[in-house]
Amino acid sequence: MLRLPKKTMFALDAVLDVAYNARPDPVQSKDITARQKIPPRYLEQAMQQLVRAGILKGVRGPRGGYTLARERRRITVADIVRVISSDDEPEEDTGSDLGHKVVRPLWNEIQLEIVDRLSEITLEDLCRRAESAEVPKAASNTRDFTI
Repeated sequence: MLRLPKKTMFALDAVLDVAYNARPDPVQSKDITARQKIPPRYLEQAMQQLVRAGILKGVRGPRGGYTLARERRRITVADIVRVISSDDEPEEDTGSDLGHKVVRPLWNEIQLEIVDRLSEITLEDLCRRAESAEVPKAASNTRDFTI
């Protein structure tokens, strides 16, 4: 069965966490790793790639973290997958004529169809799915200030 690489799944979870838990303050990495159970070594590298690609904004400082760089209806799952997959190692040029002339072209067609489908799914769609599934938002569980 087809599977997304772990790094890509973690990036999707992290960006969706930022979109879903959006509030006036940025979402901190430690909160994302705690909620999504993402190892920090995967998260920081992916978040920096997403900042450079204009999907997230990094905010420095003690209350810093990440926010979306665009409206969530303007960020697709394909945008995130493309950024994270861009540093994948290229396939080795080995194999038979059947592999090069039949199997790889078929695989490339399937990948393009998957990316086309992912281009139709926005973070807004995923946030609606999370709300329908009654996934609790972090903002409802935390206080913005104490007296």
